[in-house]
Amino acid sequence: MNRTTLPPIAEALLPVFGIASILLAWQFLLPLAGVPGYIVPTPTAIATVFQRQWPLLMSNLTPTVIEATAGFVIGNAAAVVMAIAFVHSRLLQAAYFPVVLFFNTIPILALSPVIILIFGLGMTPKIVIAAVICFFPTLVNMIRGLDSASANEHELFRVLSSSRWEVFWRLRLPRALPMLFSSLRIASATAVIGAIVGEWIGSDKGLGALIIQATFNYQSDRLYAAIVLSSSLSIAIFTVVVLLERRFIRY
Repeated sequence: MNRTTLPPIAEALLPVFGIASILLAWQFLLPLAGVPGYIVPTPTAIATVFQRQWPLLMSNLTPTVIEATAGFVIGNAAAVVMAIAFVHSRLLQAAYFPVVLFFNTIPILALSPVIILIFGLGMTPKIVIAAVICFFPTLVNMIRGLDSASANEHELFRVLSSSRWEVFWRLRLPRALPMLFSSLRIASATAVIGAIVGEWIGSDKGLGALIIQATFNYQSDRLYAAIVLSSSLSIAIFTVVVLLERRFIRY
């Protein structure tokens, strides 16, 4: 069955319609259904928080942006470097990949207090937590991508007397880029999660700390505003990844 082709304007307007319909239902139907405002505030109540408490929200957004962005860059860069090392040395992969796998099995909520004990209560442990949570998926996908070239392609490069680095730059890396950017899309959300988890455990600043404070003080409108900001941060990082993907990958 063929899907109906929509005009470009309709395709652009449909997401707007979907978001608007959800916001309208949230604004009017939930109160009619008897859902209290202190549990689920309306969009207008959340917008009022943005208007009246903008300086507070921005002062807590700034450290989370720094922690999530730094963790995203460091975690994914470390994963790429280690994947390259593993692909070029099967001894290293056999020796250390099980160790990496073991650390990945530790829940981040269990590992975060240890990281905070080691690095203290500043931004550093939050960056480390964000980096750790991004690291393993990118490592696995990068290894698979670097190894995805066929035997015939490798044989062709051997016939052409290509060096190891020529094989890497002209064969392995182009094959790995689609899987790398798929991992980076996922990491755009997990980096923010890692930063917020770190702020939950030991911080008085950041969106994670603001979420905890608003929860215990029953400030649901401020809580939802912090959630909207954290989601917007993930979307912003995701958008940057998509733009870079369009720039670097030529299908």
